[in-house]
Amino acid sequence: MSESNKQWYVLRTITGHEKKIKQHIESEVLSRGLQEFVSQILVPIEKVYQIRNGKKITKEKNFYPGYIFVEADITQGEVKHLLRHTPSVLGFLGNNDPEPLRPAEVMRLLGKVDELVEMEEEMVSSFIVGESITVIDGPFNSFSGVIEEINNEKKKLKVTVKIFGRKTPLELGFNQVTKES
Repeated sequence: MSESNKQWYVLRTITGHEKKIKQHIESEVLSRGLQEFVSQILVPIEKVYQIRNGKKITKEKNFYPGYIFVEADITQGEVKHLLRHTPSVLGFLGNNDPEPLRPAEVMRLLGKVDELVEMEEEMVSSFIVGESITVIDGPFNSFSGVIEEINNEKKKLKVTVKIFGRKTPLELGFNQVTKES
């Protein structure tokens, strides 16, 4: 089957079941030998960072809760039936007559997925040497200081803060400081 028949479709799902549905569809496609009809299944996720009890916690959050994106050729009846009747799938976006995404929407979706993957890197260059910061986490919480050095690879800053009237150098993570306004 030619690649030109494959288009991107949106499946509506029960929120919270997206990853499980993706795995189920992938295993069904493999077991039925339909790999040439289903290219990709996307569940865009973003990483959310939180600080709890002084520790950085990373959580994965669905970027489009309740939706899965599938690149497939649904003109082959078995593929359409498989996708529509997977447990926890509510149907195609477009109900009985599934409508494929427009090329512009696909480019925006794929661009957003790439953006989410690279999002961690965007956090890197937000500080400047000589900039004033406030410590927001750790034993020096609420101390003010000045950035002396930036290590983007380790995501650390060397900061000088005044403690008891003396300048003291500290090494802090990017997530432990905020810019002073």
